[in-house]
Amino acid sequence: GPLSERHLLDVRLGELPAWLATCDFSPQGLLGGVQKAWSSYCDKYINVKRGGPAGISMLLAGYCLLSYGWNYQHIKCHRWRKYH
Repeated sequence: GPLSERHLLDVRLGELPAWLATCDFSPQGLLGGVQKAWSSYCDKYINVKRGGPAGISMLLAGYCLLSYGWNYQHIKCHRWRKYH
């Protein structure tokens, strides 16, 4: 198909600059890309017929890693304190 309709994983390395030139980097285009990625994630891992806990557990694990990254400086400072 046309280069603009291909997914990122279907684009060859030599075609990457031309593929990036066809992408829409406006705020509305980026928001549409995020919505498309979220809906494809939900369709693949959460809204399946014979699903398991994989989709929700991946979401929770990502939240845990993200919150740990946000609070790392605060946690690092408390690590060396003595409570006596």
